[in-house]
Amino acid sequence: MQEFCKMRLVESVVRTMRVAKVYTDNQDTITNMNFSSDGMSLITSSADDQIIIYDCEKGTQKRTINSKKYGVDLVQFCSNKSQAVHASTKENDVIRYIFLTENKYIRYFGGHTKRVVTLCMNPTDETFLSGSMDKTIRLWDLRSNNCQGLMNLAGRPVAAFDPDGLIFAAGVNSEHVKLYDLRSFDKGPFASFKPEAKSKECEWTGLKFSPDGKSILISTNGSDIKLIDSFQGNALQTLNGHLNTKQLPLEASFSPDSQFIISGSTDGRIHIWNTENGQKVCSLNGDHKNPVQCVQFSPRHMMMASACQMMCLWLPSSDEDED
Repeated sequence: MQEFCKMRLVESVVRTMRVAKVYTDNQDTITNMNFSSDGMSLITSSADDQIIIYDCEKGTQKRTINSKKYGVDLVQFCSNKSQAVHASTKENDVIRYIFLTENKYIRYFGGHTKRVVTLCMNPTDETFLSGSMDKTIRLWDLRSNNCQGLMNLAGRPVAAFDPDGLIFAAGVNSEHVKLYDLRSFDKGPFASFKPEAKSKECEWTGLKFSPDGKSILISTNGSDIKLIDSFQGNALQTLNGHLNTKQLPLEASFSPDSQFIISGSTDGRIHIWNTENGQKVCSLNGDHKNPVQCVQFSPRHMMMASACQMMCLWLPSSDEDED
C-alpha cells in the first residue's frame, strides 16, 4: 500500500481509484465502518448483527463476531485496536466495550433511554461521546461505568471530537452546531453556530471535523452535504450531485489531507468533491448493487473503503479514465 507521504493525493490520482477487493461476508446492510488509527485494520458493523474485522495490508478478513442478542451498530476502534465500543440495537440502549481478540465484553455503559445514533472516540485518550434519540449527549471514560458528563439538548444530536481531542462539536436538532471545551463542557458551549435556516426536507445524520481541524462536515439524510468553518461557523460549501432518494444516513468523510470529501449514494456510486472549491472531482462505479451508506479514506494509506451489503476496498490504478 502506498502511504500518503509517499504519494500525494491529487485529483488525477483520485480519479483512478478502482475496486481492488470485494467482500461478501454480510447478509444485510453494513451500517458503520471504522479504520484503525494506523490504517492497518478496518472494522464494520451490520444489520445482520455481525462485527467483522479486516486486515487492510493483506486484504483478508481477520475475525467475525456475532452479536445476535443485543445487535450492533456504530462500532469504533479504541486507541488499542484490539478493543472496540458499539451501540446496541436490541434489548436495550447500552453501549458495549468489547475485547475483540477474546470476544469478551469488558464494560457496559448504560444511561441512554432511546436508540444511540452517534458514537465517537476521542482520538487522543480513553474518552468517548454518545448521542441518543433521548435528546442527550453523554461523555464517557472507558475506565469507568459511570457517565462523566451529560448534556440535555433540544433534539436529535450528532457529535464529533476535533483532531486534538480537546474540543467537541454537537449538532442539535439539525439546526445548531455548538462547540464545547472538553475540560469545561459543564459550563456550556463556548461557541454556537446556526449555519443556515433549518431544512424541512432533511435532518443531520453525521458530524466530522476535517483532519486539519479547520472545517466541519455535516452529513444529512437528504441530497446535500454541508461544509462549515469550524471557527466562525460560516458556510463554506454545499456539496450535491449524488443521489439520496431514500432519505438514508449516507456517510460523508474527509481524505486525510482534508483536500477531498467522499460520499456514497443510493445508486451505488461513490462521489468525490474538492474541499476548497466544492467542485465534483469524479463519480466512481464500484459495482455496488445497493445504496452505499458507508465510505471512508484510510487515515494512513492510499486506500478507500465503501459498503452497502458488500464491502469494497479501493486503490489507485494506472488507468486515468474517469467514469
